[in-house]
Amino acid sequence: MTFASVTLEVPDLTAAQTFYQALGLDPYVHVRASDAPTTGFRGFALSLVASQPGNVDALITAALDAGATTLKPATKSFWGYGGVVLAPDGTICKVATSNKKDTAPATRHINQVALLLGVADVKASKRFYVEQGLAVAKSFGGKYVEFDTPSTDVKLALYPRRALAKDTGMPQEGTGSHRIVLGGGTGPFTDLDGFVWETTSA
Repeated sequence: MTFASVTLEVPDLTAAQTFYQALGLDPYVHVRASDAPTTGFRGFALSLVASQPGNVDALITAALDAGATTLKPATKSFWGYGGVVLAPDGTICKVATSNKKDTAPATRHINQVALLLGVADVKASKRFYVEQGLAVAKSFGGKYVEFDTPSTDVKLALYPRRALAKDTGMPQEGTGSHRIVLGGGTGPFTDLDGFVWETTSA
């Protein structure tokens, strides 16, 4: 099995395309129209890793200018610098860097994108995905799992749902569709937490 693509299901296709282009995420995510009912926390977040705080600020400013709202303002922490915004379609975008000082002029360059899935039981979901054929790159017990995803520019990782909600500034309650579809080399299937996979060519 491979992990090949991320498709966000959005209520307004044109607005979503404009937003993800403004943020420079269009090479990483696809969008398609959907009015599937959904409320509250949808159980996932996109993590954008930048090289320095100035880039984090530039990316967050671009997101806000394109219609995002702030969930957590960018601040320094013991691990680095980052903030969280909510896209117009309801997707949570976490923008962060592990560096605490700027070493170059600020740009909107994204070093890495990860899809963080909030799951009820990290160990059970890890087992499920390993059985589907995904290789584990990093694993920290029931706290975090990152898969080896060479066929896409997006990393795939598992977090406890409650921890991901807290980390992104959202209440953990949510119902209805996740409004995200993952593409892979096998499928279609639905994982333990209701995340939908469809077959796609890598």
